[in-house]
Amino acid sequence: MQYVPAVVIGAGPTGASAAIMLGQRGIQTLVLERWPEVYPLPRAVHFDDEVFRIFASMDLEHEVRTISRPAPGMRLTDARHRILADLRRDRQVHGFPQANMFDQPDLERVLRGALTKYPTVEFRGGVEVFAIEQVAGGPAPVRIRYRDVDSGTEHDVWTDAVLGCDGANSITRSAVGATMEDFDFEQQWLVVDIATPEPLDVYDGVQQVCDCERAATFMPVTPGRYRWEFRLKPGEKPEEFDHTKVLELTRPWLTGVDSDKLTFLRQTCYTFRGVVADKWRSGRVFLLGDAAHQTPPFIGQGMCAGIRDAANLAWKLALVLDGKADDRILDTYERERRPYSRRVVKLAILVGALMTGGPGRLTGSRNAAIRAITRVLGAEDKFVSTFWPTFGKGPLVHDGGRRKKRTGDVVAQPPIGGNRLDDLVGPGWALVYRGADRIDAFEPDLVQFYDELGTAIVRVCDTDSEANALLDHQRANAILVRPDRIVAAAADTPDLRVWQRRLVSAGITNCKESR
Repeated sequence: MQYVPAVVIGAGPTGASAAIMLGQRGIQTLVLERWPEVYPLPRAVHFDDEVFRIFASMDLEHEVRTISRPAPGMRLTDARHRILADLRRDRQVHGFPQANMFDQPDLERVLRGALTKYPTVEFRGGVEVFAIEQVAGGPAPVRIRYRDVDSGTEHDVWTDAVLGCDGANSITRSAVGATMEDFDFEQQWLVVDIATPEPLDVYDGVQQVCDCERAATFMPVTPGRYRWEFRLKPGEKPEEFDHTKVLELTRPWLTGVDSDKLTFLRQTCYTFRGVVADKWRSGRVFLLGDAAHQTPPFIGQGMCAGIRDAANLAWKLALVLDGKADDRILDTYERERRPYSRRVVKLAILVGALMTGGPGRLTGSRNAAIRAITRVLGAEDKFVSTFWPTFGKGPLVHDGGRRKKRTGDVVAQPPIGGNRLDDLVGPGWALVYRGADRIDAFEPDLVQFYDELGTAIVRVCDTDSEANALLDHQRANAILVRPDRIVAAAADTPDLRVWQRRLVSAGITNCKESR
């Protein structure tokens, strides 16, 4: 009988990231993946600054910079490629470029390579999971059955937790007993990836063609690599698009290019959907990534959402498996991530409808609305950021009080004393505050609680303008930041005792509660 504390099913970006985060925390983890090698064809092509920050927290900043490039933003055009709006993405709120383009096989190779850094993480490719069972009275809560794809040999492994990162056709979702909440969005899009020996003379960011007849998206991905996505019209079939027809669709971007020098890497049809699982957990079995939600691509959050799932769950699960928290903290995973994901899916559908929807007779009005909205909201991504979700009040997110302090969002990362916040505080909890109080002046057992929780302390100096601006933005003089960089609490002074009691009530039992 094999036993391992955590099993990750699926080694795509979400599964590999989850395994790395568990490996960083010393949790013995088995990764089961059907494909023995990285899937070679391009799929996801974008991640944002928050996700780049997560990669950096996995000690992969250099490797990820090497295989990606910043994108300046998004350009909205009409059917004749006349500019409607330029949405800039050039701020660095989190210390990294806001929009980043990449080739998914490159990223997966980086993540697979990182798995080998951790002796507690084992990768097993070329296997297929065919059963996930929660068994009362077993040697561990969950039994997984899988077989070698080549030999057919079957294996059992017992585990304390299963992270189902096994995609849209997830077997884990069946084990959880979840069904998909459908937001009534389904479109077929033709996706074309090409390589060129020389760069095309095109806009360097993402171009969205706002055309209700033939909506399209164009993206320079990495040097010499380009992607087009074309929405199919009702009644069109993917097999109708032969090489000649695809060249006709892409011709507006290929002026002066010898088509014989183009290498067509892939041509496929995707069905874009907006769905979210109605249940993300059953006991110690969890859903992450596409197994839990599928997002239309209009705001570039398909892969990003799965990485955020992993960042939310991994530290909580590690506390439980280390005996420092009980299962109450695991309840917060679905409670936080599911409403957040529903908002993101709805936002993506709304943005997609704004950019590509509506009957032809309203195209002029729609384009005028796009110009007006972007002009009123001002710079770059204000439309999306205005409606971007945060975590509501819960066991690990305290309310902002009468003065409406900001909690439930990812804390920004300004330079503090010449260093980024994450570099100062490390991977755990952090207390950032200003004022005369010294933390070591609090009662010893209270200080001990935060020490044993692994809380880094950052006291902001009067002269540190960026750090003071951060606290001003939170409308607080003290903030408590979780390992996933969500602001858990904010106050005028460090409310260590109140925060401790709330953390204990959330299931963190690693230290004695002060009396």
